[in-house]
Amino acid sequence: MHGGGITPGAGSLRLSDDFEPGSTSTPHGTSRESTLIRTLSADGLARLHDSMAAHVVAGRVPGLVTLVACGDDVHVDTIGTPSFDDDAPLAPDAIFRIASLTKPVTAVATMSLVEEGVLRLEEPIDELVPELADRRVLRAIDAELDDTVPAHRPITLEDLLSFRFGFGSVMAPPGSYPIQRAEAELGLQSIGGPPWPPVAHDVDGWIGALGSLPLMSQPGEQWLYNTAAQVLGVLLARACGQDLESVLRERIFEPLGMVDTGFTVPREELSRLATFYRPDPATGELSVLDDPADSWWSTRPSFPDASGWLVSTVDDYWSFVSMLLAGGTGRGERILSPATVALMTTDRLSPSQRDASAPFLGKHGGWGLGLEVPAAGSSDQPLPCGIGWDGGTGTTWRSNPRSGVTGILFTQRAATSPAPPPVVEDFWAGVNAAAATP
Repeated sequence: MHGGGITPGAGSLRLSDDFEPGSTSTPHGTSRESTLIRTLSADGLARLHDSMAAHVVAGRVPGLVTLVACGDDVHVDTIGTPSFDDDAPLAPDAIFRIASLTKPVTAVATMSLVEEGVLRLEEPIDELVPELADRRVLRAIDAELDDTVPAHRPITLEDLLSFRFGFGSVMAPPGSYPIQRAEAELGLQSIGGPPWPPVAHDVDGWIGALGSLPLMSQPGEQWLYNTAAQVLGVLLARACGQDLESVLRERIFEPLGMVDTGFTVPREELSRLATFYRPDPATGELSVLDDPADSWWSTRPSFPDASGWLVSTVDDYWSFVSMLLAGGTGRGERILSPATVALMTTDRLSPSQRDASAPFLGKHGGWGLGLEVPAAGSSDQPLPCGIGWDGGTGTTWRSNPRSGVTGILFTQRAATSPAPPPVVEDFWAGVNAAAATP
């Protein structure tokens, strides 16, 4: 499908005329219309294809799917095969493990409950998640687990969405601190590495185990990655009285036609699931991490991980992204209001919080409610500065609201650090070139 377009869903692909995600980072008086790109360069897209194909030819990935969009000008490109042992061409409807691209989906579902008045951003989560009430906080990250002080205040819903509730990834080798060792012993798979294989806990067991640990920082003080999204999944299920997948299906997947998105792949569809590889840390040699024939995603997880366990296709995920770009409406279905999407895509971090999170968010990244957004004063930076996020399975999405350009890349090569791998860096360079070249 190199260079070919796909038919856009009616009314769901173009930025709405009265809405600009992340608009607070756009200086007042700046015309959004003057920065919109109306079409993509065919030559630029061809160069992007060649750049991505080079990674496949070199054996860095067996195959990949890209989507580049500018308004109604949408191009999907499939390159390579679903695995190194399969000669069949990778299909446009191939299913990928999207890892942390799950996080924005979780956030949208949460904000739909806020719109309905079921949840409030400023409300403590104690009633729905009593396991995290009356928190104790470590005096320092290297403190023993009993060296704590009381939390200054309860954890709120906004703390979870902004990843500032006080617990998350530690930028230190595994086992460096007592809190890391305790989290690993409990099997939470939240702060020390990827979420696979799936945790052994059920939902109540997982949150109960987390509740047995102190926080790493006071609620609201630091941006700490990942765990907050897992807690949001627990909260969503309890708030709705349903399992998490049912919540997401009713509120997002079904209205947007995301028929291949979920926490499991049906047996009859496993042939569409791409093989997942991980590189050897020393040599870079790839080995199979998850094979469709006996995939972890073929059975229902006991703990549906709202931080990173969804599978999806590029078309499904584009339905989700284009809904956000249209101010919360996709396929004629309103998921969120424009005001709520604007709230989600506004940077909530202080300068010191952004500086401390630079290994994850980079120089120009901030964090809104459940996804990365441009930091204040960075809205004129090229992609990947934009709204979106990355997944540890080799997936990435960003949209630049000022230019109207979106890029989505799906691979199945596990990331080994927060820094983007070469295929992702080359993808964004190619997307920016396709958008800038007449």
